[in-house]
Amino acid sequence: MGNKSSGILSTINRYGSNLFGFIRGRVRSQEDAEDILQEVWFQLSRIVDLDEIENISGWLYRVARNKITDRFRKKDYSLLSEEDQSSQVFGFLLGDAESPEELFFREMFWDELMSALNELPENQRNVFIWNELEDKTLQEIAEQTKEKLKTVISRKRYAVQHLRKRMQALYDELNN
Repeated sequence: MGNKSSGILSTINRYGSNLFGFIRGRVRSQEDAEDILQEVWFQLSRIVDLDEIENISGWLYRVARNKITDRFRKKDYSLLSEEDQSSQVFGFLLGDAESPEELFFREMFWDELMSALNELPENQRNVFIWNELEDKTLQEIAEQTKEKLKTVISRKRYAVQHLRKRMQALYDELNN
């Protein structure tokens, strides 16, 4: 047991201040950051054999990110209708960041969206970006690409289907 305690103390001394800075940059208050850091250390203390953790630094930061996510998800959207929730989520994603947590989730959303878009065939990706992010009409895109309007509509539909499927988990996380 003494060996485990000294391992935990060594880990706290080695990673404590940097991990706290990481957390503090993503939450509203010092108190929230301290609480989350405490939860990370508690979770570490519950590990039976610290040698089982291959990359302790990566493990600590992953646990911290998960704790930040958990805290953010505790915001109460339950009193809103589904349409209001959807509007609030999209307003949050497109609006100004009000807190480090919101900035963190906004960055996570855009990273996930860009990753999902990169999985699409180029023609579907382009139609989606031009229509949704650059506000071009589908007719304008058809004229620009010299494609039939039905082809452009079909490409957009396939892109949306892929993105809905790919982004559903993140949407659910932001909505809960």
